Amino acid sequence: MKNWWYYHKWYVIIGIILLGVAIDLIGSALGLFTKSPDLQIAYVGRAPLPQDTVSALQQAFTSLAGDFNHDGETIVQINQYISDSSATDVETAYYQYASEITLIGDISDCESYLFLMEDPQSFQREFQLLANPDGSCPDEADYSIEDKVINWADCPVLAGIDLGTYTETTMGEAATGSNQELLAGLSLGRRCFYTDAVTDNLQECSDLWDMLCDSAENQ
Repeated sequence: MKNWWYYHKWYVIIGIILLGVAIDLIGSALGLFTKSPDLQIAYVGRAPLPQDTVSALQQAFTSLAGDFNHDGETIVQINQYISDSSATDVETAYYQYASEITLIGDISDCESYLFLMEDPQSFQREFQLLANPDGSCPDEADYSIEDKVINWADCPVLAGIDLGTYTETTMGEAATGSNQELLAGLSLGRRCFYTDAVTDNLQECSDLWDMLCDSAENQ
């Protein structure tokens, strides 16, 4: 054994290192070593939100939500999906197509519970996903958004949060603005579920939605 170890120890050591690297890569790819988000929010608009705005949104909803999955940390994830029917150049069209495919995957896998939308009416016409006030799915012929969304600016809980400012560079020029002003024209809705598959932490997410609705109704 001593003789075998003398000639083969480096092979064993290198093999252990490579095995550790493989386990780390596979675990990271499968999300085994990362904590799951307590709440996922999908943004659907014609242009992506600035990163400063995304960070402010995550912090805001982290303060409103809680440790829904009881892993010791509150994590809110913002998923951005770009939808712009007026896009004409090929690169933008491909980017939009990829974004729409990812959005369909999000909906199918029940990842995002809340949807922050620039055009909720178009979203509802295309997906008919926004839930009725009681959380049920709309009737087959119901493509309305009435009583299914709340306007960001009309919800004191959301509109009253200090979200700071954003800085975005376009064509070499930096632009700064208020995150609240940027979000004021957006609408928020919750999704419904047509199958038995549902979003993680469904009850806690539903309670958060009810709180936001009560705030909007009682302003």
